[in-house]
This record gives sequence, structure tokens and C-alpha cells, in this order.
Amino acid sequence: MGFGPFWDHALGYWKESLERPHKVLFLMYEDLKEDITLQIKRLAEFMGVPFSLEEERKGVIEEISKLCSFNNLRELEVNKSGSLLQFENKTFFRRGEVGDWVNHLTSEMVQRLNKIMEEKLDNSGLTFKTSL
Repeated sequence: MGFGPFWDHALGYWKESLERPHKVLFLMYEDLKEDITLQIKRLAEFMGVPFSLEEERKGVIEEISKLCSFNNLRELEVNKSGSLLQFENKTFFRRGEVGDWVNHLTSEMVQRLNKIMEEKLDNSGLTFKTSL
């Protein structure tokens, strides 16, 4: 990974979110895809600006969901042609589908990845879905 081991980053933020839940909110892409409305509400509450009933009735959450959708963000010019240090922004956008990794990893790679995750995340409570 460009800025150090992924495991160190993920585990560090995971532990901080458990120790300081009022300071660090840990979101997973799978959870966003599963129920974007719930996660947007959760984020708003974390930031101290929960949605009012009127905002919910007016569809504010749905509008935010559309503006922040994978497809909308992928189509922004900055994400098609820009870059972040040595990485082109477009490399951060594949399909946006949970489980798409199966199209990029062999079963042997998944087994190796599962073994590494067991070692790195041992007894932390943090898990990632990688089973075939």
C-alpha cells in the first residue's frame, strides 16, 4: 500500500473507534451498500447534526445518497483525470460492487489473504468478508 500496511491503518482506526466512539466513526463499504440511508443517518448523528423529521420527509437523505453514490463520484472529471500523489484517481474506482474482488483474486490468493488477516487482526473484533 502506498502509505504503509493496510492492516496497520485499518486496525488503528478500528481500535480508536472502539476506545473513542464519539471521536472516530468506523464505516465499512459493505455496510454503506447494504443500507445507505441508515449509514447516512449514523454519520449525521456522529457529526452532531442529525436529520429532522422534515428533512427526512423532504428526501434530503435520498438526495445526499444520490450525490455521494459510487456512479456519481466516478463520473466527476476530477476522478477521471486527477491524481493523488503517484496514483491516478481513476484507479480508486472499479465497479463499486461488494464482492467484486472475486473477479481479481484466485482462490489461492483468498486463502493466503484469509491467513494474513487472521494474523494481523487476531482477537480485534474487526473482520472482513473474504470467503469464497
